[in-house]
Amino acid sequence: MCICYFMLCKYFCVKIAHTILEMRFREEIIRKLGGEGETSRIEYTVIDGKGGYFQNVKRLLEFSSGKIVLKGRKGAVCVEGENLSLGKFSGGDVAVLGNIMRVSREGG
Repeated sequence: MCICYFMLCKYFCVKIAHTILEMRFREEIIRKLGGEGETSRIEYTVIDGKGGYFQNVKRLLEFSSGKIVLKGRKGAVCVEGENLSLGKFSGGDVAVLGNIMRVSREGG
């Protein structure tokens, strides 16, 4: 039991350290590009044929199996595709499942 607990703690410490490095790297890129340290625009990553992960989402403005519009503090993004659905919507993070064909920014 003690060895399992130690391995679990070690795993989470490595995971936290990795996350901190990712955040520092992201902030460095934003700073070099002349952006703010903390962004309020929606940021996203799309995985071809699987869906996408969206951050800094405040509201869901529109939803259908072909189109989802997500509102952030600054502007919105329109996600278009086939068989779209929401996998997660919590704490400003949204997972969109389905075949995403296009993501475009609206406003801000």
